[in-house]
Order: sequence, then C-alpha cells, then structure tokens
Amino acid sequence: MSGAAAAPRGTSARDDSEDYPGSRGYTTMKTPHQNKGLGFTMAEREALGLKGLLPPATLRLEEQVELTMQELRRKSSALDKYVFLQSLQDVNSTLYYAVLSRHTYECMPFVYTPVVGEACQKFSQIYRHTPQGLYLSMDDRGKLRSILDNWPMDDIRAIVFTDGERILGLGDQGIDGMGIPVGKLALYTACAGVHPSQCLPVVLDVGTNNQAKLDDPFYIGHKRRRLTGPDYDAFIGEFIEAAVDKYGKSVMLQFEDFGNSNAFRLLYHWQEKVCCFNDDIQGTAAVALAGVLGSTALTGTAVEDHRFLFLGAGEAGAGIAELIAYAIHVETGKSMEECRKQIFMLDSKGLVCESRLHELQHHKLKFAHDVEHVGDLLSAVKTLKPTVLIGVSTLPKSFNQAVIEEMSANNKRPVIFALSNPTSKAECTPEEAYTWSNGAAVFASGSPFEPVKFKGKTLVPGQGNNAYIFPGVGLAAVACGATRITDLDMYIAAKALAKTVPQDRFDASCVYPKLEDIREVSLKVATAVAANKYATGQASVMPEPKDLEAHIRSIMYEPRY
Repeated sequence: MSGAAAAPRGTSARDDSEDYPGSRGYTTMKTPHQNKGLGFTMAEREALGLKGLLPPATLRLEEQVELTMQELRRKSSALDKYVFLQSLQDVNSTLYYAVLSRHTYECMPFVYTPVVGEACQKFSQIYRHTPQGLYLSMDDRGKLRSILDNWPMDDIRAIVFTDGERILGLGDQGIDGMGIPVGKLALYTACAGVHPSQCLPVVLDVGTNNQAKLDDPFYIGHKRRRLTGPDYDAFIGEFIEAAVDKYGKSVMLQFEDFGNSNAFRLLYHWQEKVCCFNDDIQGTAAVALAGVLGSTALTGTAVEDHRFLFLGAGEAGAGIAELIAYAIHVETGKSMEECRKQIFMLDSKGLVCESRLHELQHHKLKFAHDVEHVGDLLSAVKTLKPTVLIGVSTLPKSFNQAVIEEMSANNKRPVIFALSNPTSKAECTPEEAYTWSNGAAVFASGSPFEPVKFKGKTLVPGQGNNAYIFPGVGLAAVACGATRITDLDMYIAAKALAKTVPQDRFDASCVYPKLEDIREVSLKVATAVAANKYATGQASVMPEPKDLEAHIRSIMYEPRY
C-alpha cells in the first residue's frame, strides 16, 4: 500500500471541523443553544446541512418535553435524575429549560435542593466535560479579567459565584460547590425568564479544608488548604472588579455559600460599590419574612407583634433576623435597636445574650439582649415564650416533641419554620409539627415535603424556597439595569411574594404560593423591586417604562423552537 499511513480507527487525522465539508450541521447539533434534536423542520434540515444526521421523524418541543419527562421518571435514583438533567442541558438547552419551566415543581428538587447537596458532594465524580461556567483559580490571580474573555457570551447580566466553603448544611466542598451556581442560574431562567445566555456560573477555587477532598485522587480542584487573609480578599476583589469592567456596572453579582467568616464582611464591603447581594443572608431572609407576613392570614398576628426565637445564629439566621427587624422598623417607625429586642437567637452555646458579648461573632452582637442565659432550646422556649420559632441550625430533629408542644401551649397557632437544607438537616418534619401541635402549627421548611393528612384534612407544608425570591430579584435587576440591591429591595420582594399566596393555600395552612406558579410570582416580585429601583434612582435602563410589568414580561425568556 502506498501513500501516507491511515489514521488509527477511532481517531481523526485532522481535528479542525472546518476542514470537513458539510460539518456545519454537525456543529449545530453539538451546540446546546442551537440544537433542536428531532425538532428541526425539514426546511431547516435542508438549509443547515442536517440531512442524514437525524432520523426522518420530527417531534415538536412539547412532544420532546413529554418524552424527556417519561425518561426522567424512569431513573431510579435522585442523583441519576440530576445527572440526566445536567446532560440534557449540555445537549439541548432549549429543551432543558422547557422541561424545567413546564414541570418546575417536579424537576426543581433534582436541579436544586435537596439533590444538589449530594451532587456537590460527588461533583468531581459526576463532572461533565461541557463547560457550564467558569472555574477561576487562585493561581489565575492577575489574569482574571482576560480569562473572562474565554466565556463565549459577552452580554452577561447575572453572575452567581461561590468559593464553596459553606455548601448548604454540608460545609466545605471546595470546587465541587460549582453545582450551586449552576443550579441557581438554571432557576433564574426557569423561574423568572432571565435569558440563559445572560447568566454565568462561577466557582472561585481558593482551595479547601475538607480533608476528604484533599485525599480524593479524583478531586478536580486545587489540593491545598484554603487561601485566607489579604490574599483571599484581593482575589475576590479582583474577580468582582473584573466582572464589572467586562460586563458593566449593572451586572448583578450574587454571593453564594460563602463561609460565615467571609460572607457578612464581603457583603458589607461590596454592597454599596456594585450591584450585589448574598442569597444565603438576604434571599433566605426575604423568603422567610414573606412566610411570616403570609402567616398573618392564619394567626391574625402582624409581624411587629410577634416574638421570634431562632435556633441557629449563622449567616442565614442573622440575615433573617435583621430583615425581620427592618420590616418591624418600616411598619412601626421604631428604631432598629428597639425592633431587634423582639428577636432572640440560640447558637451552639445557648442563648445569645449580653453576658456572652466577649465571645460572640460580630453578626450576633446586635441580638445579644439583657436576658438570663439558658443553654438549650426547650428552656429558651419556656422562658421567652416566642410566637415564631425559626430553625436555621442544620440540626435534624432539634424541634422535638417537647419543643413543639411547648410552642403550642403558648400559642393558638404557633409559627414553626424548619428551614435547614437539605431535607436530612431539617429541624423537624411537617408531620411531626402537625402531630405534636394537634394540627395548629403554621409550618414551613427549606426543602420540599409532601402534604400531610391530619384528622381528615390535607395540610400543605410551605417550602420557604429562595427560588421564590432570587430569580425575581435577578429579573428586576436585568430589566431595569439596577446599580445596587438594598435591604429595602428585599423587604419589598418579601411583601410582593406574600401577596401572591391564594386563599386555597391558606385554607391548607400554607403560607407560600404553588411552585407551579413561580414564573408569575417572579414577575410580581420583579415588578415591585424594579419600581423601587426607579423610585430610588438606582436604575440605569432609561426611560422608565410606562407599564413596568408589561415591559418585564416582554423580556422574559420563553423556551421555544
């Protein structure tokens, strides 16, 4: 045989697809936002060079959605369903978002909480090779602005970024925390219609202190201890400044799952400089406040008349407490200091109080009141007689029978929010709360639970899911070009959410709307927040639309072929 040796089977003599006539159709099908699978019409197949690359049948998008859901339901494990949906996003993003937006209630647990927790724990093992976001390493310091140019989309409006230190209630997951920004931004699109091309997930790899990750031969991040101190702050600052330089002053930056030692400090440093918020502190706070505001329809007690007790005094607890105090301040005109006196916190060492000032972290100091120290939750409930009990502790079963019964003895309709994620970390289940309160509890959780049959009535546990808040806030920021996000915005978002709860949900003892209605809920939240941005001079899209809700609806992405 003469001539050059043939390329080995399974390889290519040349890798550049430009060299191959007719490759345009193949490339189209390999590009997630262009691919329609069997949804390509015959005319499109002719025009795009797809003939022969597809079977002859065509399937409309709605038919593909139904077929995808059938396959999803056949998957045996929750993690398999997560991987299946992520793989779909890598292949056909329009179909992926159509599935999420048409079947939000069924799919959300496999895109975000609770399954995203397991996905982050195993992210290195299930890592998909199609880029879903940017991985920025501490070794890239000094180069972050140029690395942003490697992302193919230039019109980025919303960035969710994490350093992976405090993933849900699971702790330090390092670079494997990327599952959180990916999942959050999928919900920006599915729940609020923010265009996927305008969303960018980012993980900042500053190392990990999780020894299991450091010992894992397949861990995909840097195997070194976490960067700290001035070098850490400089790295975070370089990223934020690079993002604003690349995408403009109205790019929205969402801090996600940063550790307590950094979360508050970074938020306070940057919130007056760029358009940013911390979802764990502020988004969680807004959705919890909305639940409290909604509970008034069931308890008859306004937010300013409640007495609050928190189990857990981390960033979520402190964020909720501060926004509740802000709501009381707005409703009554009382000083923030006075408003905080209605709010008590319990951490791992007992009640946060003045006698412990010397040992308290900075975010707890505002809630250290002049009360006697008690060491456990039941004693605190007996002593303080709260009307609202909020769990953000990640301590499963900590709302035990004695605690729930004591709350019920003091309140006709005790408000009990077990908000820790994932499901395994919930302070109690709805069935426990309803049973031990004889059906009186106004219950909400952080992760989804099924309705409970109690004495012939169906009680629906509300899910205090941040997805009711952050996609709408993001949509507002995109729609009006917000230059800042403030506590007032979060209060307004919470009030808007509370107003969307229909009577049939209240009749089932539920203080949140149906997740099936999430896009309309997000529209209401976005309209309220965007109106505040224009009113406070923090919008850059001018002039202000005459019909703001109609304008926002018009820019919402709808998956279609």
